[in-house]
Amino acid sequence: MTERLVVIGGDAAGMSAASQARDRRGPDDLRIVALEKGAHASYSACGIPYLVGGEVTDVESLVSRRPEVFRDTLDIDLRLRTEAVEIDLDRRAVAVRDEEGDLGWEPFDQLVIATGAVPGRPDLPGAGAGGIHGVQTLDDGIALLRALERGPREAVVVGGGYIGLEMAEALVRRGLKVSLVDAAGQPMSTLDPDMGALIADALRDLGIRVHLGERVEGFEESGGHVTAVRTENLTLPADLVVLGLGTRPNSALAEAAGIEVGETSGIRTDRRMRTPTEGVWAAGDCVETFHLVSRQPVAIALGTHANKQGRVAGINIGGGHASFPGVVGTAVSKICEYEVARTGLTTAEAARAGFEPVGEIMESTTRAGYYPGARRMKIKMIADRGTGRLLGAQIVGQEGAAKRIDALAIAVWHEMTVEEITGLDLSYAPPFAPVWDPVLIAARKAAEHLERLGRRG
Repeated sequence: MTERLVVIGGDAAGMSAASQARDRRGPDDLRIVALEKGAHASYSACGIPYLVGGEVTDVESLVSRRPEVFRDTLDIDLRLRTEAVEIDLDRRAVAVRDEEGDLGWEPFDQLVIATGAVPGRPDLPGAGAGGIHGVQTLDDGIALLRALERGPREAVVVGGGYIGLEMAEALVRRGLKVSLVDAAGQPMSTLDPDMGALIADALRDLGIRVHLGERVEGFEESGGHVTAVRTENLTLPADLVVLGLGTRPNSALAEAAGIEVGETSGIRTDRRMRTPTEGVWAAGDCVETFHLVSRQPVAIALGTHANKQGRVAGINIGGGHASFPGVVGTAVSKICEYEVARTGLTTAEAARAGFEPVGEIMESTTRAGYYPGARRMKIKMIADRGTGRLLGAQIVGQEGAAKRIDALAIAVWHEMTVEEITGLDLSYAPPFAPVWDPVLIAARKAAEHLERLGRRG
């Protein structure tokens, strides 16, 4: 008898799960139905800011696999503009609303929930005005492109996280005057304040007006279209607003069905991406995962995790064995000529996790100082005073700086000490690094700092 797999969500996690399951089980053994409420599936959401900024010029280039590939080549019944509105575990079926608004039921033996994340949307006066955009899906990106065609001049970006900063860059590239408003005292709250301050300075260097410690209280409008953003102290003119207020796991559908949700609001799974409910799997931005340094549950919305988790779920549904061990919180971004990256824990996060963190900042260059194109960069390393273990690292610099975070992510993953990192055999040639790579210099400085303090324990 043919088993039925229903996948809710047609982007990274959902289609990775569907594809991996199909690789291992043919259509006579496993029928696969994938439900996607948007007009696009299997696309790079991380590419949307670069589409808006004009660096990527073709919308379709962000699509990894076109729908007909799933349908005709992989025999996956991918249904676009089709929304799952209810999961009935007793009935073992999903209630589905199609493009025409008709309701029906899709039965399942196995279910993958890959509903992604929900962007923050403020419940404030004027928040429903035209010209206010969230940027979560490819459809959102296309809508913002159309808004730019109308020739706005003044843009306000609300929120100073990754999406907010990347969208600020995109709008600067489009020639708009851009203001950035954040309720926090620094942009990039995933960095320590001293490193976040570098980002604020970089934004100002780019001509972006940065307003920190300002909480948005409402939006002014005229004729149904936004005209300004109001904070307690400011009224910022705007004919375009982009919201970058972060996301939360889109777990409401699962929770309403009685599927267990954790303290982060993400769906709980084991390392094989199984929920506690028999036959139900979950993957991607909607799930709660495990931080390998803090040993705490976290919800981190990143395409890398979504693809890996979807792959794991699909392999296991297909009869194989795979697991997702957890994360260390590695991320990288670019704001025009500036690069920013982080991994592991910030100083505050490390202290909350029970460590005694010690931070050290080092400045170097991306190449040998005498080689053309060398750029300045700063690395901050955060180590545990008691053990010397690297707990986290942050990088702010220009071209060639940020990807060094990958070496540090591996060190964090394997619980290396800063002293051990000083001995790593990293590559060297003047076009790529000074003779002492900045990673090695930063590790040495951190180790010397710990030695001066005297380790505890």
